[in-house]
Amino acid sequence: MALNKLREDIDRIDDTLLKLLNERMEFVHSVGELKNSTGAPIYRPEREQSILNRLKDNNRGKLTDSAIDALFLELFAVARNLELPERIAYLGPEASFTHQAAESRFGAMSSYLSIGSIKGVFREVKSGKARFGVIPIENSSNGIVSETIHCLSNYNLKIIAEVVMDIHHVLATPCENIKTIKRIYSKDIAFAQCQNFLDDFGLDEVEHIPVESTAKAAKLAKENPESGAICSSVAATMYNIPILFENIEDNGNNKTRFFIVSNFENAPSQNDKTSILVQLPNKPGALVAFLNDFEAADINLTKIKSHIVDGISTFFLEFAGHKDDDHIKNIFTKYSDSIKFLGSYVKEADDI
Repeated sequence: MALNKLREDIDRIDDTLLKLLNERMEFVHSVGELKNSTGAPIYRPEREQSILNRLKDNNRGKLTDSAIDALFLELFAVARNLELPERIAYLGPEASFTHQAAESRFGAMSSYLSIGSIKGVFREVKSGKARFGVIPIENSSNGIVSETIHCLSNYNLKIIAEVVMDIHHVLATPCENIKTIKRIYSKDIAFAQCQNFLDDFGLDEVEHIPVESTAKAAKLAKENPESGAICSSVAATMYNIPILFENIEDNGNNKTRFFIVSNFENAPSQNDKTSILVQLPNKPGALVAFLNDFEAADINLTKIKSHIVDGISTFFLEFAGHKDDDHIKNIFTKYSDSIKFLGSYVKEADDI
């Protein structure tokens, strides 16, 4: 088939797509008007996941599941912003991994607020300056983020979604030769995640300067001669710093999980995970009895971590299911004085 004919067919399909997309937006507009009249949230992660699952089940073409996610998540984000542009607060700065996690769910058209602390993200969502907040909850190499647990305990916001991202670090530097690097900027956790690389290349002997984020590290490396940064490829590109080495993390399966928080709860999706905080009476066997009730109710516990929150021993638990499922409601009723419900949301991964 001649190239011109192929291009004509593509143009015809693009014109049809444009017409259908505009038709879809008309229906989205009608849904938005109904939601506005009732005060219902525009963003419904469980509904979006249901659409994605249906499309993947019906897919018979060349699009992969990840390609369907990329196309339609951006389409969902465009539709939401046509109805009611929402502000999303995230642990910043721009080009941080948390910013990337936020963009993966809310798209390029949303309005983003870079916030300097996890507590600040919670504060801005609580005040209404932002509708959603995106914060890290755990890393596969470094464990749970304690500040996020403290904020979940102290604020009455709900987890409405989780985002799991592969975390890859690069060494970015204006230096043409690695031997001329005299200092490296990065976040303390990133240094720890790349220790083998630093040892192997003799960079364990240069000055390591911890900063608030890997994105800031890239900015500082750009501004200071004989410097490098351990950062993301996105941050290196943003600050126009050459990448000397890619994928320098010790663990090739390095992942970080993020929470999206807001002021509403999700409806069940049939593929949910629930997070809670638990403070049990200080008496022998209290934890064992609590866990036995989960086993008796056939609830699959996927995570249990112990923390000290405001001087009190607190357990962070996650399990499969939605809080409104019949067998789970009984647990909440029995332990109503001990459980703080954090959120039920579409499960993206069992664990990292």
